[in-house]
Amino acid sequence: MDALNLIESFADFKEMKNIDRVTMMRIIEDVFRSALKKKYGTDEHVDVIVNPDKGDLEIWLNREIVPDGEVEDPNTQIAYSDAIKIEPDFEIGEEASEEIKIEDFGRRNILALRQNLVSRIMELEKDNVYKKYKERIGEIITGEVYQIWKREILVLDDDGNELILPKSEQIPSDYFKKGDTIRAVVARVDLKNNSPVIILSRTAPEFLERLFELEVPEVFDGLITIKKIVREPGERAKVAVESYDDRIDPVGACVGMKGSRIHGIVRELRNENIDVINWTNNTQLLIQRALSPAKIASMEIIEEEKRADVYLKPDQVSLAIGKGGHNIKLAAKLTGYEIDVYREGAEDIDDVDLDEFTDEIDDWIIDELKAIGCDSAKSVLNIPVKDLVRRTDLEEETINEIVKILQAEFE
Repeated sequence: MDALNLIESFADFKEMKNIDRVTMMRIIEDVFRSALKKKYGTDEHVDVIVNPDKGDLEIWLNREIVPDGEVEDPNTQIAYSDAIKIEPDFEIGEEASEEIKIEDFGRRNILALRQNLVSRIMELEKDNVYKKYKERIGEIITGEVYQIWKREILVLDDDGNELILPKSEQIPSDYFKKGDTIRAVVARVDLKNNSPVIILSRTAPEFLERLFELEVPEVFDGLITIKKIVREPGERAKVAVESYDDRIDPVGACVGMKGSRIHGIVRELRNENIDVINWTNNTQLLIQRALSPAKIASMEIIEEEKRADVYLKPDQVSLAIGKGGHNIKLAAKLTGYEIDVYREGAEDIDDVDLDEFTDEIDDWIIDELKAIGCDSAKSVLNIPVKDLVRRTDLEEETINEIVKILQAEFE
């Protein structure tokens, strides 16, 4: 195997791993110099010439010509009688250059060279992938689903690099099969056993932010600024936006005509409800907007406790809390205030609908009570605990807890 064949045998590997030819040649030179150091003790008297244009390699051994019988180190000296075989004009004291062929290394050393080359190229490739994705944290990546496991999905990018999408970073309703195209944001890049591990995410707020940049030109151009994003992946998200140009309505631009711009984002996020609100430094107004679509009657803000007591009409309470309590949770995250909801004039109410207790009582429990004809607080309180236990699948302890919550409403 000659030098050209040895180098060209890595051509496919080089192209696959996207390593430029000059870098490839530099690695080859380093590997050969390491081998020459082992063979001759030093590489100072050896010239390694790599031609990246032709893809060939020459190795020349330079030795001092000494009189016959006076050779002390055959690695650095050559007898006069041997030197004139290379070039008849050589004289004692001159330096003789002799080309070393790859075959001269021996089969075992050639195999070691190949193994060393593969190892060095793999290291370079890992380093390139690590640097590439370290710089792309927070960016959207499009890849192909290659393998699906219980706890994660293996995704391949356009260059064949392996990316990981853990179950914890998937939207709960996500469903993918092998060969699907997937979009996610680069969450982080870890090193495991000196190999880069690229972790993707579809639940990170950055993913939603990048989607807005793709769908809304004004966001991409910086005319609209996304001030904050909070999400309950797959359920609901709140996005606070601001524009420094009075001519631009930031909410209208983000939603688009008849919701045209936001529909694509909603579809990508598996029908996640997205509330876009105008950002303001007025805390009271921001809380009011964050609790949308509920209409607030009055509000009391306790700054030192970072808490807001919000008073609403009875029919607005369930809207403020939202399904599963998502609306009020996200409003609290968005504003940075703990929000407590109170029913305005609750003491004057004859009865309260059970649906208004979704922040304190699980939906399935409310459904269980409705199944026996109880759709209001007093209709439950009017039935003895023992009868409620007998008529429902609820335990006595659960019933007692529900009764406490409902009674507190009328105290």
